[in-house]
Amino acid sequence: MTFTIQYIREHKGILLMQAFFACVFAAAFYLYHLPLEAVLYPVCICTVCGGVFGGRAVCSAYEKHKRLVKLKSVHRSILPDAFEEEKAGIWERDYQQIIAGLCRELQSGEDEAVKSRREMTDYFTVWVHQIKTPIASMRLHLEAEDTRLARRLKSELRRIEQYVEMVLTYFRMGSDSSDYVFCEVSLDKVLRESIRKLRGDFIMKGLELDYTPLEKTVVSDEKWLSFVVEQILSNALKYTGAGRVAIWSEASGTLCISDTGIGIAPEDIPRIFEKGYTGGNGRTDKRASGLGLYLCRQICGCLGVELSIDSEPEKGTTVRLRFDEEL
Repeated sequence: MTFTIQYIREHKGILLMQAFFACVFAAAFYLYHLPLEAVLYPVCICTVCGGVFGGRAVCSAYEKHKRLVKLKSVHRSILPDAFEEEKAGIWERDYQQIIAGLCRELQSGEDEAVKSRREMTDYFTVWVHQIKTPIASMRLHLEAEDTRLARRLKSELRRIEQYVEMVLTYFRMGSDSSDYVFCEVSLDKVLRESIRKLRGDFIMKGLELDYTPLEKTVVSDEKWLSFVVEQILSNALKYTGAGRVAIWSEASGTLCISDTGIGIAPEDIPRIFEKGYTGGNGRTDKRASGLGLYLCRQICGCLGVELSIDSEPEKGTTVRLRFDEEL
């Protein structure tokens, strides 16, 4: 019914024109003192015939409309084969050929883009694995020393490893395939491994770690969840000059990580998860990439974890990870 009303509205000009012609004939017959029945009779006949032909036109237009709606759900790689050219007019066939050509060009462009991205991802995957070798070698050499300089270099080396892993994670996030493996994950295991990696930074900066084992298990992917937790802890260490970092859980199955650092300005909080956005703190720290929290938000979306941040300048920041399922 909605389609019929819309069709009539679009063709109301023709209906009004026919009514106007009937009025012209009626006025002419009236002025010449001729019987109006001579006009009303053919008008009625034309109205009935027009209704029949108009009904067929509406049905034909509705069938065309259904075919076009169906084509919306057809993948453009098979779209050119989905046209029913024998039911199409000359102009419609021309439009179909234009659309088919554009779809082929678009599909070709997308195939090239996918191929280019795959090649770039493969390159950076190889690059990451190759660069890990000299990093591991440097770490082995530094492990033999226990000086302030060695601890500082190990901290910077860990930062390099984190940035390298961030590059690979960024390219993997844009891939059609993923290696998510969901299983029961102990939050304490993930936290302990991340704290162990960052223990040098805690010692160098003299920060207190307030952490009591949570004894909680969630359904998630351990590797990707570890990336998120390590990134959050790394940010807490980066922007906390003195004080402590606390880790606890709330009754709602939420993991909380807070610090007593410089905090985040209120105007920056709505945009901290945007790709490339560094905010006031990031502009002060020239090494900020603006990718860490963006990747965390994307990964949390894939893991079904709600990520939120509360912060107050000069008082600290609290990051919350709310899990949908806790065991």
